Amino acid sequence: MDILNSLVLLANYIFVPGLTYGCQLALGALGITLVYGILRFSNFAHGETMSFGAMFSILFMWLFQSWGISIAPLPTVLIALPFGILCTIAWVLFCDKAIYKFYRTKKAPPVIFLIASTGLMFLMAGVIRFIIGPRDQTVSDGARFIMRAREFKEMTGLDEGLAIKTSQAITVIATIIIVTLLFWFLNKTLTGKSMRAYSDNEDLALLSGINPDRVVMYAWVITAIIATVAGTLYGLDKSYKPFTFLQLLLPIFAAAIVGGIGNPLGAVVGGFVIAFSEITVTYAYKKFYAYLTPESWHSDGLLQLLSTDYKFAVSFVILVVVLLIKPTGIFKGQSL
Repeated sequence: MDILNSLVLLANYIFVPGLTYGCQLALGALGITLVYGILRFSNFAHGETMSFGAMFSILFMWLFQSWGISIAPLPTVLIALPFGILCTIAWVLFCDKAIYKFYRTKKAPPVIFLIASTGLMFLMAGVIRFIIGPRDQTVSDGARFIMRAREFKEMTGLDEGLAIKTSQAITVIATIIIVTLLFWFLNKTLTGKSMRAYSDNEDLALLSGINPDRVVMYAWVITAIIATVAGTLYGLDKSYKPFTFLQLLLPIFAAAIVGGIGNPLGAVVGGFVIAFSEITVTYAYKKFYAYLTPESWHSDGLLQLLSTDYKFAVSFVILVVVLLIKPTGIFKGQSL
């Protein structure tokens, strides 16, 4: 019985949150990977793009709630999500035309694009805070839990409970759908194959008649869709606070680089590697240890390797180690 309780404890505090957080990082890393694979630069504004999409989803959610429109027991933000996606697509296409296209025409080096994206990041951060404010915004409405810890205890008779939030289930299901559709698009459709060809060899793709402007447009559209979904799901699962997305930039980039930047499969795997690493290293194992050892062995300490305040340091350490040992990441990067 103690073994079962310890396993449920890990599931409740490590596996389920890690799976959810891993899905969010995987989606964020996919956006980084697509931009890098097509445009060959690290988009530092991606975190704010996620925040921008989530912001508009919330604004439309408030509008629908004021009209009395809902899809209970599901959260109202789901019906606002398509409108947030459209706003984000319009924004990233405008930014590409106003900023990045100029540098592409001049064939500027990647570092110029990186600097431009950093400036855009600060601009977007200011605009977002001006529109929605700097405070936490609650996104979730409808049914909060699919299963509560108390219900699980009553069903199983265990001392430990397993809680599954609606937002966690939505995050996992949405991630599976988006990743499946993205891989199908890149591997089965003519446009997706054109994007992969352009990513592998730009000059040869141009000689084959591939329109570079169309490829770039599709890359930004897909990135905007994924970024909006990722940002909205993160806000739904936790809460929406604009500054949080700047902090998320490190684990998202770490996920993309660890998996192999430019490789979509690597982005997904890297997201889960970073997520589970952060959670397992910062979890306090005192109660888990108590279930598996005699009472005389119990510790007064939390048995925690690192405080949760340092969870982003875990991403940084993993990133540095991977860059030193295998710079290409788990999977070979730099191409779709």
